[in-house]
Amino acid sequence: MTIELSIVAVFAVILTAAMTGAVRRLALARGVIDVPNSRSSHSTATTRGGGISIVIVFTVASIGIAWKATIRLDTLVALLGGSVPVAIVGFYDDRSGLSPRLRLTVHLAAALWALIWLGGMPPVRVGEHLLELGWLGNLVALLGIVWTLNLFNFMDGIDGIAASEALFISCAASGLVVLAGGDHGVAAMGLIFSAACAGFLVWNWPPAKIFMGDVGSGYLGYVIAILALSATRANPAAVWVWLILGGAFFVDATVTLIRRAMLGEALHVAHRSHAYQWLSRKWGSHLLVTSSFAMVNLLWLFPWALLASLYPRLAALIVMPALIPLGFLAVRCRAGQPEKSQPIHPPTGTRPSA
Repeated sequence: MTIELSIVAVFAVILTAAMTGAVRRLALARGVIDVPNSRSSHSTATTRGGGISIVIVFTVASIGIAWKATIRLDTLVALLGGSVPVAIVGFYDDRSGLSPRLRLTVHLAAALWALIWLGGMPPVRVGEHLLELGWLGNLVALLGIVWTLNLFNFMDGIDGIAASEALFISCAASGLVVLAGGDHGVAAMGLIFSAACAGFLVWNWPPAKIFMGDVGSGYLGYVIAILALSATRANPAAVWVWLILGGAFFVDATVTLIRRAMLGEALHVAHRSHAYQWLSRKWGSHLLVTSSFAMVNLLWLFPWALLASLYPRLAALIVMPALIPLGFLAVRCRAGQPEKSQPIHPPTGTRPSA
């Protein structure tokens, strides 16, 4: 890590925190408030839309460090050219609500934009082999980007959980990219991204004073997906490392989606049946749930990701012991199970999950 990059990271924390505070004051003045309802996981009216500070700081900082760091132009264009439209759609969805079809169209277009600029899905290491997946790989990558984008929106349901998850994934992955001798430009962008998330957490850590909103949650997922794809171009085992690091979110969102689909529920309807939402009601604390996710990340997922980085030929196999126990834990925590029709008094938190 260069001194210049370290300075940029520190400024990213400070600027994001300051900008989030300014957004909060503006939201209070204009009445941009998230009022709790029957599908909310919070009980206190709270300002929203603070994720725009992450968008602005990371976008500007990425362009700035591109002059000093060895960031590939195609990576920069793929990332910024897709993430900004995703954020814009989220911004308008926060304010007036957009149709699911319109949101999905923009998400697919942003994913396709990135794949075109990055040259499609790169080869993936499985054991001793480098697999060229061709059109099937491109389809999987397209769906993977859209899923990652949306699952961050789904998982942004209690104080601090989405921003802290993004901070962990991007910061840990950046270190492991350098360790594996991968794309240092991706590592630099990951570091700045984690710094912006840290600045936002100054205001969003439980009890949250402002919520991220769709303008930020979808943006986080998109950035992480594109950084992971970019890292895989230099290190074919990187995709497994990033998947392990994001395992807490991937498993909870995926198990919930599958179980709801099996029960015949409308998947586009807002709900509170993710594992983390069940835990927040059971424990009565967003702080405890968010902190628990952070501990799972640090004490369980990071060691597995480190092992996958050190032994890239085993990375694909390491995914299974890293994530399968989390799947059983998600089921144990009732992920995807419908709520009983009884009044619930939720703890302070963020908006409902979609």
